[in-house]
Amino acid sequence: MSPTTIALVGLVALLVLLPTRRLQLAGWSRQSLTAYFLGLWLLGSLVAALPSPARFLIPLLLVIYLAPFVTLRDGINRLLGRPPRAPDQDAPAERPPVKNITPPGDQPG
Repeated sequence: MSPTTIALVGLVALLVLLPTRRLQLAGWSRQSLTAYFLGLWLLGSLVAALPSPARFLIPLLLVIYLAPFVTLRDGINRLLGRPPRAPDQDAPAERPPVKNITPPGDQPG
């Protein structure tokens, strides 16, 4: 393999990490993340190495790559003018106020 091909495959792997991380933060299982990463990485490497299937695979790759960044429910709610969803029940509503622990004599003046 040429160094250019190895560099392209490595670059594709780095680019695929972005949506994979987004899916991890969304709570996907490890097996699903691995399958997503490997599938997208193989398709991207195929397009980078062989230009002939590129015109068929690039639209598919774009949809698969950009899908994790699209929030369908929030986008539809925004279009319809609905208010945003309420925060999760587990998350605290507000942070407690910051406590001042500076000794009285050390206050900046």
